[in-house]
Amino acid sequence: MKIPRPIENLINAFERLPGIGPKTAQRLTFYLLHFPQEELENFASALTNLKTGTKLCSICKNVDEVDPCSICSDARRDKNTIIVTSSPLDVLAFEKVGHKGTYHVLHGVINPLENIGPDEIYIKELISRLKEMVGGGSGGDRGIEIILATNSSMEGESTAMYISKLIRDGGMDEDVVRITRIARGLPVGGDIEYADDITLTRALEGRSSFTS
Repeated sequence: MKIPRPIENLINAFERLPGIGPKTAQRLTFYLLHFPQEELENFASALTNLKTGTKLCSICKNVDEVDPCSICSDARRDKNTIIVTSSPLDVLAFEKVGHKGTYHVLHGVINPLENIGPDEIYIKELISRLKEMVGGGSGGDRGIEIILATNSSMEGESTAMYISKLIRDGGMDEDVVRITRIARGLPVGGDIEYADDITLTRALEGRSSFTS
């Protein structure tokens, strides 16, 4: 039996998503086939609005409905403390534990095996942001703190080291920009987005100075 083309097209589309294999793609497709038409149209509309209804913050690269995002626009936030994460999902995790500073989202980590280099993620935008802050006198007596919160995988560690080296090579010393790394409470290779609140809070509170 030949699978109808509309069904095959949706199966192929699902298979391109991370973590979804052929069997799961088939199950999802045939499940949607039995959806009421109105619910199916709502689902399709939500997918379309995913791109058209969101913006990338020009400051921190987080995803929001507005630019600058609601976090960067909040005057109550500590603008001199920036958590650097690899994903917007990590921002949600840190927000849940009450972080009062701001963020910079890389949208990935350096991974040569997947042809992802420094230019494919938002590293140079972070460096430009820091230089602008330093040049504008941000930080005051306390200075600026960059909290490197990429995952503890080999790729996450190498990305953190690369960023640290870029900051120091850019002439921003410890008195101007303090670089810290979240503590090792998270399992090696573990994703921040899956960490429980207590573990993540302890990892943030136990952060220490970091050098490349």
